[in-house]
Amino acid sequence: MTIQPLDDILVRPIVDLALAEDLGRAGDITGRACIDPDARLSVVWASRQDGRVSGLACARLSLAALDPTASFEVVTPDGADAAPGAILARAEGNARAVLAAERTGLNLLGRLSGIATLTRAYVRLVAGTNATIVDTRKTTPGLRALEKYAVRCGGGVNHRFGLDDAILIKDNHVAACGGVGEAVRRARAHAGHLVKVEVEVDGLDQLEEALKHRPDVVMLDNFSLADLATAVSLAKGRAVLEASGGVNLLTVKAIAETGVDVISVGALTHSAPVLDIGLDAN
Repeated sequence: MTIQPLDDILVRPIVDLALAEDLGRAGDITGRACIDPDARLSVVWASRQDGRVSGLACARLSLAALDPTASFEVVTPDGADAAPGAILARAEGNARAVLAAERTGLNLLGRLSGIATLTRAYVRLVAGTNATIVDTRKTTPGLRALEKYAVRCGGGVNHRFGLDDAILIKDNHVAACGGVGEAVRRARAHAGHLVKVEVEVDGLDQLEEALKHRPDVVMLDNFSLADLATAVSLAKGRAVLEASGGVNLLTVKAIAETGVDVISVGALTHSAPVLDIGLDAN
């Protein structure tokens, strides 16, 4: 899988903030106490588990921030699968810098690879259906761009990035507007020609009301499997149908088989276990 990498300009500030948090007021006092200032060290990043790789730029930029002359070679790129023991990257640089950057790089690389690995599991389960696996805005504050990139590395697709790039009418918006139809009508009147309008509904009656006002996407919130199938029949392709709520690895295949177009999974970013990756002297 070939993944378009994030520009360093997006990743570097996150890495710098994490490094500053770790280095604190005095820097790595262990490295200064134990390691000669001119010592060199060669290392490899290796996966301890089967998984999907994401976030190697975080490891590279962590090291580069402390030793701009260090070498860094990618062996298993983002978007590729790694078996236990697989080498993901190699580097050589100032020993103090390599070890001071170690934890920041591993924290981000393991976190993003965990998201990519969980996304891969969902994507594999819906293979052969019409459904696309997408993420949500349930991301770690400050890490959204990285975590949504990791979803792409896992074969998933990104939902909206924030409040400013699509209209998504939720149940509380509906309550404030006095009804689904009125909420969609107002959104349609306000939206520019490039802005998509999505509305959340919690029953088939709201779906029918929403469809009269031509939303681009309808989110079917916590629908039963039977109601999801009925919704697909009712919509007849007039809107993209997104299933949401109650989605996990045990339910996602049956949800996909109802014929919905999109399945949004908050767990991709809020509950993914970290992939175990180690940094080893070589």
